[in-house]
Amino acid sequence: MKSEAHEPLFTAVLATPHVGAGAFIIMDALASVGSLWEYLHGEEPGRRYFLPRLLSVDGEPYSDLHGLVIQPHGALGDYPEPDIIIIPEMLLDPWRPLPNSYAPIIDWICSAYQRGALVASLCSGSMLLAETGLLDGEEATSHWAFCDAIARRHPDIRFRKERILVHAGEGHRLITAGGFSSWHDLLLYLIGRVAGPEEARRTAKLFLLSWHDEGQLPFAALTVGRRHEDNAVAAAQLWVADNYANPNPVAAMAARSGLTERNFLRRFKRATGQSPMEYVRTLRIEEAKQLLETTAMPVDDIAIEVGYVEPSAFRHVFRKLVGVTPSAYRRRHLWPAPGQQHA
Repeated sequence: MKSEAHEPLFTAVLATPHVGAGAFIIMDALASVGSLWEYLHGEEPGRRYFLPRLLSVDGEPYSDLHGLVIQPHGALGDYPEPDIIIIPEMLLDPWRPLPNSYAPIIDWICSAYQRGALVASLCSGSMLLAETGLLDGEEATSHWAFCDAIARRHPDIRFRKERILVHAGEGHRLITAGGFSSWHDLLLYLIGRVAGPEEARRTAKLFLLSWHDEGQLPFAALTVGRRHEDNAVAAAQLWVADNYANPNPVAAMAARSGLTERNFLRRFKRATGQSPMEYVRTLRIEEAKQLLETTAMPVDDIAIEVGYVEPSAFRHVFRKLVGVTPSAYRRRHLWPAPGQQHA
């Protein structure tokens, strides 16, 4: 989608009723492309590549969830043919349907996409993009904690919670980005696609942006709660939360449930979305992550602490679920002590 025309691409940043701060960060960065680098180096401004504008349903001022007054540049109906649409993160419960007030926004997005617009969502903004139906049959991502909830409402979308960016649709005009700080990746991708890699590199240097090459897994909590009403399974989850390091905890859970092993396995999978062994494994790795973050315990000792007899097996499972080795994870999440300088 590299722009060959001299006119900047009209980029609609949606001011939804539950918009977050990402909308304004994105607008600042896009508006700088082609001018800020030149200004700081005493050069003549170059061409503008993006014309970011904040749009809402009616264009009227409104207060966000923090009480701050937001003044959009205009109404959606005044701009039926944007080149790019960006859906920022939204401060909403992903387990609940979107309010009816989003219906005109959904219609506008669909219409603009049919006219050739590129549509990108950031973080929980994928909730809105999913509601348009444009992602049906496609791959997508979102904040790692939201993927399961959105997938439950939209089973035709294949969510890749480990990914930071996913391109989909005709001409790769549907872009979904992961958790909030993946605005770095989304921005650099869009700038590179429209203005070329050199402008993307300049923007990265100006705003200290970087690609999240390792994806979302090193940041994700593996045991995101899934709501269910199976009391037998809930009791098993409560017990194993304190006993995951025991030998053969799955058999113990089944025995304590009073169900046959086959029935317990089936009900556990239906209620949680994981097999009991997968659930135990994620509990063990999540505890290992906490120990890596907060203690100096050797990795081999952590493996034994969380229930692994063989440290090599622990390392293999950790790398598979988290995307990095235990030592690399510890380095990434090692916080400086109070008063200690941070690089």
